[in-house]
Amino acid sequence: MRMSVSSPVDWRTALGKVQWFRLYGRVARVTGMIIESVGPYAKLGDVCKIRGLDGSECLAEVVGFREANLLLMPLGELTAVAPGSEVLALHAPLSVCCGPWLLGRVVDGLGRPIDGLGPFPSPGSPDTEQRPLESAPPHPLARRVIDQPIATGVRAIDGLLTVGEGQRIGIFAGSGVGKSTLLSMMARNTSADVNVIALVGERGREVNEFLERDLGAEGRRRSVVVVSTSDQPPLIRLKAALVATAMAEYFRDQGLRVNLMMDSVTRYAMALREVGLASGEPPTSRGYTPSVFARLPRLLERAGNGPVGSITGFYTVLVDGDDMNDPIADAVRGILDGHIVLSRALANEGRFPAIDVLASASRLFQAIVPPEQWRAAAQVRAWMQRYRDVEDLLRIGAYRQGADPETDVAIARWPRIREFLLQDAAERSEFAATRDQLLELAGVRGEP
Repeated sequence: MRMSVSSPVDWRTALGKVQWFRLYGRVARVTGMIIESVGPYAKLGDVCKIRGLDGSECLAEVVGFREANLLLMPLGELTAVAPGSEVLALHAPLSVCCGPWLLGRVVDGLGRPIDGLGPFPSPGSPDTEQRPLESAPPHPLARRVIDQPIATGVRAIDGLLTVGEGQRIGIFAGSGVGKSTLLSMMARNTSADVNVIALVGERGREVNEFLERDLGAEGRRRSVVVVSTSDQPPLIRLKAALVATAMAEYFRDQGLRVNLMMDSVTRYAMALREVGLASGEPPTSRGYTPSVFARLPRLLERAGNGPVGSITGFYTVLVDGDDMNDPIADAVRGILDGHIVLSRALANEGRFPAIDVLASASRLFQAIVPPEQWRAAAQVRAWMQRYRDVEDLLRIGAYRQGADPETDVAIARWPRIREFLLQDAAERSEFAATRDQLLELAGVRGEP
């Protein structure tokens, strides 16, 4: 019996004749901000494309599942979506394009340019790197020890609340107390190489004011600004914080010293709460869902020193009704390496920056400053506390001079302490000059 041998198969030719198919899902229902889709297969965090009846397309992210159906949240405005609209899984999470050309640019919550200065280089171009929005923090044993201060140009911070390179610190304040102004002062005057500034849930009116009036041309030259205004979907506001952190990680991995400034963590947490409640999570403390408190450390721990480079994090926290025991404020304070409290009472008196030094603390202060600065700061804080104890008595003329010699010294020193703490927004204070002023104010002699 003879067997015929067929000719060899040209697989390239065969594959070229194969007709490829894409598997689409279909929109089943829309409830509030959640789109429920029957198929396609996708993982949590994957991005899908939804096609409306008029041909318009919108990206959405998989935020949960209901039985076998996908729960999607849009990454933009939904238009012409109806039952049966096509849903295509892209089988990849969001990422952001990074490069040195980011400096001086303004991007939206997904990392796309919105400043009218032209598009970014395409992925794969020289000096271009695609970074995932979600990444693991540096390994605890790979983090370099924080032992060097970083200048902010603000006397009250550099002198009494010195921040270390790679430290993460919170700025706690109510609305309208000067958070944005303080951030802009640090962005213009810092000794860091790069600023990455995230405006999360900001009022649309204030964005251009911050760029033109507060940050200015000097600050913008070495800054990247990520903007997501309060009218945008919660998922965009949430992603803005992740985009800014991913960009900061890119510059850190180039060996640069980066300041990551986020205004504010509270609005990031509010966006997380909206997503969690919409996807069916139970509310807990003040309506915040459990995932909020699980994701906060995952975001905040990404800042810090790496094997090369550093990210010094400044995170503003809105305290509702100036309540420092707000759940988000309390959770963030427990994660970060220090806190700066802005006082409404000081702002009402016209004292700016309105930093309440006695309510603020830098956990690494003693480790990163010389002994004479630590002694001087301790002495000034002691005088400030004594003056605060008798301030009401002084106002009504009930304090008798000579009752307490240390208090008498504090009262005599108070005008100079107040002058040291006051600083105009346009004024820059050099780090060495700040230290010298503090030593002279406290009467502490520096090492020869």
